[in-house]
Amino acid sequence: MPTDPRDLRSDAPLLDAWLTFQEREGHPFTIPGHKHRRDLVGDVIGGDVPLYAGLDSMKLTAGTLDAAQAAAARLWGAEAAYFSVGGSTHGNQALALAVGRPGQPILVARNAHRSMVSALMLGGLDPVWLLPEVDPDTGLPRGISPAQVASALARHPDAAAVHLTDPSYVGTLGDIAGCAEVAHAAGVPLLVDAAWAAHFGFHPDLPRHALEAGADAVVTSAHKTLPAWSQAALVLIRGDVDDGDPTPGAASPCCRLDPARVAAAIDATHTTSPAGAILASIDAARALLARDGEALLGDCLTSVSRLRARLRGIPGLRVLDGPDVDPLKVTLVLPGTGADGNAAEADLIAAGMPVEMADRDTLVAMVTLADTSADLDRLGDLLVATIQRHRGAPRAVATPAAYAVVPEPAMSPRDAYFAPREPVPIEHALGRIGAELIAPYPPGIPVLAPGERITRSVVDALAAAREAGVRIAYAADPTLATLLAVSEPPPTPPA
Repeated sequence: MPTDPRDLRSDAPLLDAWLTFQEREGHPFTIPGHKHRRDLVGDVIGGDVPLYAGLDSMKLTAGTLDAAQAAAARLWGAEAAYFSVGGSTHGNQALALAVGRPGQPILVARNAHRSMVSALMLGGLDPVWLLPEVDPDTGLPRGISPAQVASALARHPDAAAVHLTDPSYVGTLGDIAGCAEVAHAAGVPLLVDAAWAAHFGFHPDLPRHALEAGADAVVTSAHKTLPAWSQAALVLIRGDVDDGDPTPGAASPCCRLDPARVAAAIDATHTTSPAGAILASIDAARALLARDGEALLGDCLTSVSRLRARLRGIPGLRVLDGPDVDPLKVTLVLPGTGADGNAAEADLIAAGMPVEMADRDTLVAMVTLADTSADLDRLGDLLVATIQRHRGAPRAVATPAAYAVVPEPAMSPRDAYFAPREPVPIEHALGRIGAELIAPYPPGIPVLAPGERITRSVVDALAAAREAGVRIAYAADPTLATLLAVSEPPPTPPA
């Protein structure tokens, strides 16, 4: 269903402003410094239009951003929507600043993206980790259950919020509605990093989006599953809630998040020079979703269902499927085939069809409404061929490194980040308090976060991840010969 983007402009104020800028002549004496001259560094700057003195005046007199965000809020049923050019990272960091106070606990699912760890350091919040249950048949995480949330809130009644990452990177889902009910009964907001779920709620065969399921704030990446520029994201804030009859004369019930504090946190963590093309792409994707989303997603769901059925015919291959899985995510578990996902990935890259994630045991293909049935048919051909090419003796399912560690917090992430630190040979680091974030990437889920004890399981999990062909990200020493640890005071000399 090809679409001329100009057909969307009447319902997309930022897109309309972007197209209008391209259509008019002039020479601005504002940023960006390239002044739209492509003879200097080439077409790489093509389409780069700022928000200020680009999509709107320097004083934002036209209100194009406000109008576009209001349209997004209406589409998702939110009280407020914020467009971001900083990806879901920006949203997670802003929400951490919008809830709680330094030193206050916050419940966080351990399958959180590394951006949530940096958010904890910025907000000074102390994580109470919710560990996803691992499916023994796939080695992959299940969603956080309401019972887990209830148990943790009972132990930490002063928690600032509950933060879940749902769906997970591999597409598994939890019970957002149930978790929202539990959190709200305890009087705390539910925040959801739904970076991979901007398409949820826009087709009857897809799960409801998290805001519709009861979350109070949702972060989602428009660039992951919608046709928006890289870095494009939204933060959606739930509106008024009614927790009972208000006290006579009191203000009407309000949302569980302070709207002014959310707005201030968004501004504090966002750039003051947002790229207009990214903002316009969010607006265009929103308009497309509103007009054609159900039809486009329906075609895509049909093609993915056909691909999954075909792949299930490969002996030994497990295709993640069922009611607790994103219907558009194609996640393959390889141990039963004996094939190495890294070798399969190399074949796919050589054929011009790289996948989102690959390690020895898992392949994840990201499918969006931009994929055609022909694209998925070709992907199926390649997957059938490469798995057969690399087939070997079946092996046992292994738990990925990110889910193999039970963290042992010893100090807050913020305190550990600012504490004196020193590199320690990894063989001497056991028992020390880590001062850095280390995560296999993708998906960027921490094996070690600042303030956590360096245990044997941490060291073994990092070694297993490297052996499985996963890049170890963010470590100060990428060879892992040393780990950064909080400096210990020198021993007191004997009297």
